[in-house]
Amino acid sequence: MSYFAVFLPLISVERSKEFRPAHLEFLEKGRNEGWVFANGRFVDGSGGLVIYEADSIDEVLDRVKQDPYVAGNARGYEIHEWDLVTKAPLS
Repeated sequence: MSYFAVFLPLISVERSKEFRPAHLEFLEKGRNEGWVFANGRFVDGSGGLVIYEADSIDEVLDRVKQDPYVAGNARGYEIHEWDLVTKAPLS
């Protein structure tokens, strides 16, 4: 299992407001089913970030395309494999 950071840059403020409830339901489902590790939005309003747990980038791409924000053209997406660090390395 790998982690993938997905940046969701803002495309449309209006569409983001419209699709926000469905997006939050999508994330809740992902947390309950174990494929969303974490999520949050940037305080500067530029978008948000979702950390997915998956076996492949293709699996993440399939999920991202189901996100109401992306499907509704409210947000774009950038997928990056993420190396989760659980504690700081010793110096």
